Amino acid sequence: MQTAELGLVLIVIGVAVLIFAAVITIIKSSQKGNVKAGGVIMIGPVPIIFGTDKEVVKTVLVLSIVLMVLAIVLMFVYNFLGG
Repeated sequence: MQTAELGLVLIVIGVAVLIFAAVITIIKSSQKGNVKAGGVIMIGPVPIIFGTDKEVVKTVLVLSIVLMVLAIVLMFVYNFLGG
């Protein structure tokens, strides 16, 4: 599998996860009545984090740090393997 194909597959998986998460959130909010949400916008290495309460923001912050570390590790592995 080439790099472009892998990138396309990862984008499709990401969109599918977003749709699944939105559906689950809608189902849960219709049962309880309150929704907690948050998100992150990555502009290069700088994350812009937003959320509805402090717990969500902390969770998104941890996930964005994990994502940045994973991206750095994958870049080093790709370069080490001769990509």
